Amino acid sequence: MTERPEVVLVTGASRGVGAEVARMLARPGRHIVVNYREKDRRATEVVDGVRAAGADAWGARADLCDERAVTAMFDDIDERLGGLDVLVLNASGGLERHAEAGYAMRLNRDAQVAVARRAVASMSGKGLVVFVTSHPAHFYGRIPVPIAGYEPVAESKHAGERALRAEMAAEDVALVVVSGDLLEGSVTLRVLERSDRDGVAARRAAGPLPSVEEFAAAIVAAIDAPPPDGTTMYVGGSGYVD
Repeated sequence: MTERPEVVLVTGASRGVGAEVARMLARPGRHIVVNYREKDRRATEVVDGVRAAGADAWGARADLCDERAVTAMFDDIDERLGGLDVLVLNASGGLERHAEAGYAMRLNRDAQVAVARRAVASMSGKGLVVFVTSHPAHFYGRIPVPIAGYEPVAESKHAGERALRAEMAAEDVALVVVSGDLLEGSVTLRVLERSDRDGVAARRAAGPLPSVEEFAAAIVAAIDAPPPDGTTMYVGGSGYVD
C-alpha cells in the first residue's frame, strides 16, 4: 500500500513569501497545495517549480473570504489527498488601493480563523498551523506602527493572531507564529515606500531588513522541526525583539 504523503496547504502562495515557502518545502513524500486568489499563471509556475524539486503539488484557486470556495478547496483536499497535515496561513491583505472598508479585518482575522477551523477538521492526529505575521502586527498596541498606511493591516493581523490562538487552544493542533520585520524585495515594502518613504528608511537604518528568502526559510524550519505549541519565531526586527 502506498504511504500517504505529508500534505501542506500554503495560502497566498502564487508569489512572494508563500511561493518561496512552497518551493522550499518541496521534497519527495510531500504534497504541496498552492492556494491563490486569481493569478493562474503565477500559481502554475510555482506548482511546476515544486514538482521539479521532487514533491507532488497542485494549485487551489480560492479567495479565503469566499466561504464556498474555501469549502470546495478543503473538500478537494479530503477527497484527493485524504486530509491535511500542515496549514500555512500566509495570505494577507489590506494595502490594496481599492480595498473595501473592513476588508483587512475580514481577511486577516475572520478568514484566517475560518480557514484554520476547516483545516483542523481535515487533520487526523496532531496537525500543525503556522500563522505568518509581521512585527508591526504582532507587537500592535505595545510598539507604535512605524510606517504610515500600515495601521489597518497591523491591527487586523494582530486581531487575527489573537483570535487564532484562542481558537486553536481548544484543538489538538499545534500553532506556531512566525513574525518578521519588513522584508527587502517584498511587494509590501514597495507599496509602503510609496506612502511613507521616510518611515521605511528609518526601519532600514535601525538594522538590516531580512529578505523574503530568509523569512520563508524560517517558516519552513517551523514545519520541518516544529517548536513547542504556541511558540512565536522572530525574523529580524531591531527595536522589536532586541
